[in-house]
Amino acid sequence: MMRLFRLADLGAVGVLAALMALPLPDVALAQTAPAQAAPAQPAPAQVAPAAPAQAAPKLETFGRWSTLVDEVDTGEDLRKTCAASTAFIGAGGVPGTLTLVITNGDALPPDAYPSITIAVDNKDLPAGKSVAATFGDDKGRVAAKLHSDGAVNGRLSWTVDNQAKTSLALLRVMRRASALDVSFGDAPVGSISMDGFTKAYRSLGASCGFPTADVAP
Repeated sequence: MMRLFRLADLGAVGVLAALMALPLPDVALAQTAPAQAAPAQPAPAQVAPAAPAQAAPKLETFGRWSTLVDEVDTGEDLRKTCAASTAFIGAGGVPGTLTLVITNGDALPPDAYPSITIAVDNKDLPAGKSVAATFGDDKGRVAAKLHSDGAVNGRLSWTVDNQAKTSLALLRVMRRASALDVSFGDAPVGSISMDGFTKAYRSLGASCGFPTADVAP
């Protein structure tokens, strides 16, 4: 059975921990018993061929960013989920993650861009279906609307409303900035390192099959 993860909430370190926590396949242990005549047994029923084993997720690191590519053979096509994530320490010293996720079954750039989610242990940040946020640095900022999701593993998360024009502008700021300053309304969230983001984004494009030149030429 395919194991599904909320990649946006796990973050780079959490994804690694989740993969390490996957159970090993059951192992049948042979047992010995005194030899004796065994009663006749009916012929065993034919067993259907086992489904092909799924490849292990591919993990890479680019600077402060980590990427994960998970492939699932549905029998009709090869479905890929591609994620890039970085961890940060936010305002007040609380931990957080910034994560991009896209699948090759989604609408792809330039029609739509990877979802962008921030998860942070700060219950004082504004929540709701339309949270005003700004992203940028001293060279310029992008305004966006976010919606907050329920807590996952005790950490709240907010996802940028995925409008292509806004997402493209935000991704371009992430590529340009050395550190991305994020605020929800007047409340600072944190300053997030973009070291390695450009290579991580190009890697997502190569893995999930979309162009990246409009963000990371």
